[in-house]
Formats: sequence, structure tokens, C-alpha cells
Amino acid sequence: MTDVEYIKNVFRNGFELKDIEWTSWTEPGRVGVEHHVLWAPNPEKDEDSVGLILRFPPGAHGDYHEHGGYELMLVLDGVLDHSDGQSYEKGDLVVEAPGTQHQMSSASGCTVLAIRTAPAEAREAPAGIRPVGATAASN
Repeated sequence: MTDVEYIKNVFRNGFELKDIEWTSWTEPGRVGVEHHVLWAPNPEKDEDSVGLILRFPPGAHGDYHEHGGYELMLVLDGVLDHSDGQSYEKGDLVVEAPGTQHQMSSASGCTVLAIRTAPAEAREAPAGIRPVGATAASN
């Protein structure tokens, strides 16, 4: 039998999702982001993908990183701010290709479904990217 996880009404504020377990994502360059693991890489089965629900309180941000595979981000609630200057709202789907680099943040707070097909590697942020906490409107 396969394990099944069910989350009712995932299209809501992450801080209202009290029926799932949240863990602080503590890595260099990450501030305030919490995650819920849907599935994790399994080296024994040569499986590198990961599925997460992320919640960014206002002002939270991830690290600047490069993708080793695809990353899919579906904004479930709020506004997700990308270091390239774009902002994504509830219902927006973003797919980043392998080799892309970015830093995600949220000036106002958001909840995101994130799926990676392979691990990402931390990188040094280049000059000129959107400052953390800046929105498309304030850029």
C-alpha cells in the first residue's frame, strides 16, 4: 500500500495550515522560511526529487542558488518575489529550468508548493538583483 498525505484546502494562508507540521529551514542565506516536506530525496532508490510546501512570513527569503534540475513553484497564497524583478500571485505557476539561478522572497508573505527534480546549490548573489523584500511595484 502507498502512503497518502491529504491536505484540505491548500490554497490558503500558510499560517492557517495548522494541520501540518512546519519546520524552520535553517541554512546560510535563508531567513524566516518554514517548510513542510511532502517527500524527500531517497538515495537508496536513486531519487533526487523533493516536494515541499513553503511559507514565507513578510520579509522572509531563501538563499541565492542554482538549480541542478527543474523547479516548479505554485503560489498557493500571497505574493512570491523573484530576484529577477518579477512577483507572482496566488495561482501563478513558475517553472525554472536546470542551470537557472535565483533568490525568492516575500515582502508581504506567501505560501508556495515547490517541487525540485534535483538538488540546488548555493551561489554568490550577483550585483544588481532585486533586493530582498522589494516588490515588483517598488522596484
